[in-house]
Amino acid sequence: MIIRYSVDEKLPLPARNALSVVQAALKVNRHVATSLIHDGAVTCRGRSVLQPHAKFDIGDQVEICYVPPTASKQKRKGAKSGTSRFEVIHDDPSLLVVNKPADLLTMPTPHRERHTLKSQIDKWLSSQGNPGPSICVHRLDRGVSGVLVFAKDSETAQALRSQFAQRKPKRKYVTIVHGHLENSSGTFRSYLATDEQTLHRYSVSNPDEGELAVTHYRVVELWRDASLCEVTLETGRRNQIRVHFAEAGHPIVGDPRYRPEQAQHPLWPYKRIALHAESLGFKHPVSGQFMEFTAPWPQEFRDLRRRLKTDAPRSHRRP
Repeated sequence: MIIRYSVDEKLPLPARNALSVVQAALKVNRHVATSLIHDGAVTCRGRSVLQPHAKFDIGDQVEICYVPPTASKQKRKGAKSGTSRFEVIHDDPSLLVVNKPADLLTMPTPHRERHTLKSQIDKWLSSQGNPGPSICVHRLDRGVSGVLVFAKDSETAQALRSQFAQRKPKRKYVTIVHGHLENSSGTFRSYLATDEQTLHRYSVSNPDEGELAVTHYRVVELWRDASLCEVTLETGRRNQIRVHFAEAGHPIVGDPRYRPEQAQHPLWPYKRIALHAESLGFKHPVSGQFMEFTAPWPQEFRDLRRRLKTDAPRSHRRP
């Protein structure tokens, strides 16, 4: 929801800053107003306002992207209750395919987080009369949503991992990136290394210093200040898509790690990254049949598309 507020002379000079204006417009407390500003939800004159002390002039039109408290409270309540936040796409005796929500770890890290996709899947399987733990075959970054497959036994897991190791699965992503790329399609190819202190990934030219990463992309639509791209992977390295687009000068919208300042967008106040694993295809380890599964676009993608879509996009694709 976009809230518009006009700064006039009724607002005294000391209060003509971003923090006071957001509080006056939304009737929220200081903490909520500060969070909205830092999250990039406040804009004026077409630019994001990221500092609470930023000053406004009389006549300025301020826009605030704001989710009403009732909706956010309901969301928190659902998360606390432990209900399954993932969607089951396919379930058979050997494997489970799900649509992972954003802002949820696939697997626990060394910090031993309790609430992960795997823990939720294991609870769901138990409720379905399948007490055995699920086995993670591949992962998605925490802020990324989309299709994931979990095995129900070690033989299935090994067969699926072998397919991934041989680059056989068909993986397609959709992402929203900053700006407009020079070419409507292309390939990023580099060797990814890891900064051991920050765990950030970056490209190197020496094959001995990194892992080969190959990313193919196609621009699907051009919007006002962003591009919708379809991505297919030849390799599946950690952070691969995020690093390649960021190093090309077009970071994924909402990415807090790779070129975060450039990745901010005034109409993207969400904590998640604008990257979604749209489809996954592989050969079923038991039947040998090729199967392909799709997860629809998240609502955040649809909303941003509606707001930014130009009169003449490259295609008329619908989610």
